[in-house]
Amino acid sequence: MQAMGEVVNLRRARKTKARANAEKEAQTNRTQHGRSKAERKLSEAQNDVANRKLDAHKRGTPDQND
Repeated sequence: MQAMGEVVNLRRARKTKARANAEKEAQTNRTQHGRSKAERKLSEAQNDVANRKLDAHKRGTPDQND
């Protein structure tokens, strides 16, 4: 007699396969599109600080009423 194989829940197997495919696609998207949200926010904050520092050191012209 042959031993029977393990019973597989097809719904669960299908979902597991879909999750694996989604993770694989997400990994390729992460490599293509670059930085994480935290890295983008950090870079934006650093740019804001640099712009404010630059604006603080600008010299005004005599015709400006600021």
